[in-house]
Amino acid sequence: MDVLERTIFSGGFGRDPNEVRAALSVYFDTVGRIDPFDILGVPSVVPRPTRMKLKPTLRFFEKTVDDIIAMRQRRLAADPTNAPRDILTLLLEARDPETGAALSDVEIRANILTFIAAGQETTANCITWTLYLLSQSREWRERVRAEADREFDGSLEGLADRLPVTRAVIDETNRLYPPITAISRIALGPDELAGESIKSGTMIVIAPYVLHRHRALWAKPNHFDPSRFLGEERTKIDRFAYLPFGVGPRICIGATFAIQEASMMVAAVMRHFTLEMASGCIPWPVQKVTLRPKDGLRMIVRRRG
Repeated sequence: MDVLERTIFSGGFGRDPNEVRAALSVYFDTVGRIDPFDILGVPSVVPRPTRMKLKPTLRFFEKTVDDIIAMRQRRLAADPTNAPRDILTLLLEARDPETGAALSDVEIRANILTFIAAGQETTANCITWTLYLLSQSREWRERVRAEADREFDGSLEGLADRLPVTRAVIDETNRLYPPITAISRIALGPDELAGESIKSGTMIVIAPYVLHRHRALWAKPNHFDPSRFLGEERTKIDRFAYLPFGVGPRICIGATFAIQEASMMVAAVMRHFTLEMASGCIPWPVQKVTLRPKDGLRMIVRRRG
């Protein structure tokens, strides 16, 4: 959340970070549930009882984002040359190349809400699952730690590019526990998929969690082996067998940012701390829009040295 605030909305959220975190938690807990009305096929215009508490959360986000937009608009109007060159400013200054029209406040708000939700929850889950898997593998824990000890002693510029082992561990984590376990697309017209007739308007669901563990595509698919993503081995992975960020025109716009952020954070944690699973804690993946460990990840943390 702190990284997101300082790099994308450098003027800050204008709210207590704990308020934002709590609201995000309510949002993902609520929006990820399947309501009985959904199962019964009740039209979407009918309010869902399980999502009633989502309304005040959405109002909180809308008020927060509207305040951010208004504050930045005033700053741009007063002194455009000294305004932060972050995502928010770029959205406010964006113009349609054909019509010259700007984005509406509603469109800007929608984009910012997407950045806040997707830019925090998915990366946090990726880091969480990575720390869990490292706690279970002495070999890869030591390799990540050795790489971090070596590279953090040098220049911080280009650090993420000098962490190939850490990156491989994160890529393997995203294979086993992809933050987004299902990607949906709607057919724009009639089509055919693997011999099946697809009607226009049909929703197609691609499940990276299943795809990433498919025996026809991966050797020892349930085994944690980051070497799959090192050197020549990485080039052997079919482009459509590994989709943690999706693929095509709608691939996650923050993929590179997220990988760099996660790599540096995991390396920093492993450099300074040892992590051990708390007694009785058995992580179990739960799908709530993103893939989380049920009841969190309880670990014993000790400072190294």
